[in-house]
Amino acid sequence: MRYFLELSYNGKNYAGWQRQNNAISVQEVLEVNLSKILNNKIEIVGCGRTDAGVHAKQYFAHVDIEKALPENFLYRINNMLPEDIAIQKIFDVKPDFHARFDAINRTYKYFIHFEKNPFLEDYSFLLLNKTLDISAMNHCLSLILGEHDFSCFEKKGSDNKTSVCVLKDAFFEQNENGLVFTITANRFLRNMVRRITAAMLMLGLNQLSAEEIILAVLEKKELQVKMAVPAKGLFLWKIEYDFS
Repeated sequence: MRYFLELSYNGKNYAGWQRQNNAISVQEVLEVNLSKILNNKIEIVGCGRTDAGVHAKQYFAHVDIEKALPENFLYRINNMLPEDIAIQKIFDVKPDFHARFDAINRTYKYFIHFEKNPFLEDYSFLLLNKTLDISAMNHCLSLILGEHDFSCFEKKGSDNKTSVCVLKDAFFEQNENGLVFTITANRFLRNMVRRITAAMLMLGLNQLSAEEIILAVLEKKELQVKMAVPAKGLFLWKIEYDFS
């Protein structure tokens, strides 16, 4: 039987989602604990990668198990998992339904605050310069929506077969602490969200022009994004499927 796990995690203590040889990952923690409770070696498949330090408000993974799970399984596995990983739901799906390949859209949010705040430190990027042209940032984002090769925002050395993504929505909005950047696409490239975030912040600070960004996307040119935004401000926020 194939089961879907809906979960969330604080990425601070992990080297990302994907199992690695030299660092602890969310996938490894889940597989180790699932294997213990089921008395069998368990491998799980996630809906995608998240980088080291990135959080997930909603994440899906699937696992194939020979027998139906007992009713109290969710309670038992959550008792075994560390406090920074929680499974909200476990439900059966069709045997060929895939956590990664059947995801329709993915939404990320990036959080930015303008004043030092110890309660936001682990989950948001402190940007002391508040003089951002948010209107220009959002206008530029509206011009790169749709299907494009986004390799100018991709980390070098990535092994993707294609750098084409369909960007469905992207915008900055103000909140009580600063800004939230929301971006939705059918897929994302490695480091793509953080690099777009940095490019738009540079645009808002007049350190990069909209023309440079748009040309880099349309003509697949290299884009000099010198600002680095930390992983801690990034959340995988929502994954969309058609479960019907």
